[in-house]
Amino acid sequence: MMRWLLPFLALMLTACGGTGISQRDPQTIIRLTEADSRGLDPQMVSDLASIRIAADLFEGLTRFNASGSAEAGLAEKWAVSADGLRWTFQLRPALKFSDGSPIAASVFPRAFDRIIDEKSGSPHSALFGIIEKIAAPDERTVVVSLKSPFPQLPALLAHPAMAALPFHRIDTKGQEWTADRPLVSSGAYRLTEWRLSQRLTLDSNPQWHDGRPRTKRIFWQPMDNLNSAMRLVLSGGADSVGEYTPGRHHWLRQHHPDLVRNSPYLGTYYFAFNTRQPPFDDARVRRALSMAIDREWMARKMVNAGNQPAWGLLPPGLDGGTPYRPTWAETAPAARLQQARALLAEAGYGPQRPLRFEIRFNSSTEHRRAAVAMATMWRQLGVDARLLNSEASLHFDSLKRADFEFARSGWIADLPAPENFLAVHRSDAGAQNYSGYANPQYDAALDAALAEADPARRSALMRKAEAILLADMPILPLYFYASRALVRPDIRGWQDNPGNIHPSRTLWRTP
Repeated sequence: MMRWLLPFLALMLTACGGTGISQRDPQTIIRLTEADSRGLDPQMVSDLASIRIAADLFEGLTRFNASGSAEAGLAEKWAVSADGLRWTFQLRPALKFSDGSPIAASVFPRAFDRIIDEKSGSPHSALFGIIEKIAAPDERTVVVSLKSPFPQLPALLAHPAMAALPFHRIDTKGQEWTADRPLVSSGAYRLTEWRLSQRLTLDSNPQWHDGRPRTKRIFWQPMDNLNSAMRLVLSGGADSVGEYTPGRHHWLRQHHPDLVRNSPYLGTYYFAFNTRQPPFDDARVRRALSMAIDREWMARKMVNAGNQPAWGLLPPGLDGGTPYRPTWAETAPAARLQQARALLAEAGYGPQRPLRFEIRFNSSTEHRRAAVAMATMWRQLGVDARLLNSEASLHFDSLKRADFEFARSGWIADLPAPENFLAVHRSDAGAQNYSGYANPQYDAALDAALAEADPARRSALMRKAEAILLADMPILPLYFYASRALVRPDIRGWQDNPGNIHPSRTLWRTP
């Protein structure tokens, strides 16, 4: 009987995604990702799964550490001019790509020029718009000139789009350079195999300036079904997954507390008012609806997965500032409803003329629950809010065309900087300013913050701009995102952080 049972068990272990590899090999870590990589060129991909893999393969002047902070990467040190507009980086000596070719300072001007070249099709040109120019006066010096002060430049330059790319291969093979195996890289790992929709294999880069990382091999395995991914980690078939469904949060905390990682995340969940037309061209209407929302209940009871209620846009942990909280948030619920009714009456809405509009949201249980909860709360004000659901691409296309009244939106930081949240609400932000908000006072306050080089004063000015935005209420914040991950207890080096950044080179397995 055992003769047929053992091969069957071996087959089952293989089908489950490599349970045996995860448990037997101390130099291998299996990481699950929500989707397969969309490409290996870090300047041409923008989805989270691809960026995480690219960050393992490519390193820039700076890089992120285990705590999510920017640190020295290929540059060993840097200096900043008094006005904050000129940053000079000094490269480490004798840097090499994984194929042994030298890494010179000249790769960084080329990388920047390629990003901002419209012909390249890079989706990152706006992200690096603060940079005026990058120059390489010699083989080990890189000078970054900015349009305005930007203290978070080390975090921006840690993005893999500005990493050292192997232009000696790009010049030779063009767009086919990513087909090289091993892929020529500048980071801790190099790609040795890619089985589409199955697994990417990353092995340590023998030329990496920091020596061999603590874990020699990383498997990135795509799995879009979160419940299946959860089961695979629980069974030991994988070592980590960067997300799980909120509905499983408390069950996991109860039954597998040693695997659950839950912490604040640099993202804000909110809905946007279309301020271009009635009824939401009137700030009184927007404020009234905001005052009637029980954010504490929505964050801690409805979502109930480690999220914090949000009255403002900037998440906690972003820059050391205190999250925005209006004075009316301290008022008793009954008194707030009375104030909200008075505001609606001033705006001309009441029993004889009820306020009616559509809540638009993209397909998701989370978004539907939020829309239903708000519509229910607003009934106390005599408001008739109807639901309109559509799939994601149609939903966001409608927002860009301003074809909505009140719609699900939100923001997750591209980098840990207040302006990354605030800039999308400028009057000149274009289609990404979904609400159509336009207030010269807000634009001027944000400009003043952007011109300030001192980090503490800059942060205070950013908070002042946020207060102007929230007083006008073109968006209705509900809660701050929380990261949810499962990590096997024998994996070390994983540090919870607001950026939810966990480089593979910082992880290792204990017996």
